[in-house]
Amino acid sequence: MSDEPKTLEPAATRPVSTPEPPTPTPDGGRAARWALVLVPVGLVLAALNLRPAITSLGALLEEVSADLHMSGTVAGVLTSVPPLCFAAFGITAPRLARRFGPAAVVCAGMAAICAGLLLRPFATGTAAFLAASALALMGIAVSNVLMPVIVKRYFPDRIGSMTGLYSMALALGTSLAAALTVPMTDALGGDWRIGLGVWGALAALAVLPWLPLLRDRTGAARTERGAPASGSVPASGSAPAAGAAARPMVRSRTAWALACFFGLQATGAYITMGWMPQIFRDAGVPASTAGVLLAVTMVMGVPLAFVIPRLATRMRNQAPIVIALGSCGLVGYTGLFLAPAGGAWAWAVLLGISNCAFPLALTMIGMRSRTGAGVVRLSAFAQSVGYLISIPGPLLVGVLYQHSGGWGVPIALMGGLMVPQMIVGSLAGRDRTIEDES
Repeated sequence: MSDEPKTLEPAATRPVSTPEPPTPTPDGGRAARWALVLVPVGLVLAALNLRPAITSLGALLEEVSADLHMSGTVAGVLTSVPPLCFAAFGITAPRLARRFGPAAVVCAGMAAICAGLLLRPFATGTAAFLAASALALMGIAVSNVLMPVIVKRYFPDRIGSMTGLYSMALALGTSLAAALTVPMTDALGGDWRIGLGVWGALAALAVLPWLPLLRDRTGAARTERGAPASGSVPASGSAPAAGAAARPMVRSRTAWALACFFGLQATGAYITMGWMPQIFRDAGVPASTAGVLLAVTMVMGVPLAFVIPRLATRMRNQAPIVIALGSCGLVGYTGLFLAPAGGAWAWAVLLGISNCAFPLALTMIGMRSRTGAGVVRLSAFAQSVGYLISIPGPLLVGVLYQHSGGWGVPIALMGGLMVPQMIVGSLAGRDRTIEDES
């Protein structure tokens, strides 16, 4: 069964049934064959590098802060920099993709991640460290936005499986960096600079598959101008569809629903990564076990990130998946509230399932537009606005924890956020595209 999303198109914009041409590349069918091999490899390697810059630093934040003489406030700000950079730099991805092509921008993004990770160990002060981190996060930001675009462009009939593939790789990279950074640092002599710098080698490897795709700009530019991403030939009455793609995202209810859904799921994910171990430790769980529980939560995303996108593309409406994931989050947070230590493993698993709203959101971005140009703009809008929404969450949890003297109020907030997440996610999951709203 095909992974192509089953959207109901108006009669005026319904494509004429014609044989689907090969993936559009400037060199024709021969180029299409090598592209179809290189792009999945590039997607996997790129996805592996979209989180180690963040999770590797989290594992060694205490050592970095002490060596660079960071205050507690500066260290706290450092943990809030990633979503801020994702929002600020991610919005530039559409313009860059129009000018250079999505593959070229992703290649540059991997190079920026590599440079930032390799420069960070040489920082002798906080400002230099933040600048190198920002360079890596800039590369992550534009690559975040363009991953769904690459999938839509090269694999329009396999959106679910290819989104699942790179989402699984992203979850794996997140887990590996969190789990291996400290042991690897110890094995290499205990210097945090080496422990953080080695991840630059993985980023350098991720640049290589994209280099042959740099010349693939003609086809990308054609898609960016609004040609149907799937290669289908529009009927004569479909001209407005391309113009509809240029409609401002701020006027699209679907785009806003996706942005809010993306932001709320990101809020939950950052809160979980930042605070869940402390919740368990305060409940009497040993520190080592609390770290393993967080790893369990992160690892849940590896298999489910492959399954959920494939399932989503087989459904006209993704609301049932949104509600199922949100319900797991509600049960998990309720368990943390009532018996954090007694059912710790169950709560970790349930919250890991709930965090798989991330690959679902990425899949819906690819399904809510008919054209490559629409996916570029929708991805940039949803992720940039979404990451802005997510910034206050972890900070607010810390404030509530400090002033309430316990985890009751913060956990109630975390669980409460599941309700609006399910509402906006259900709206974003409706069987429509942004072109339908013109």
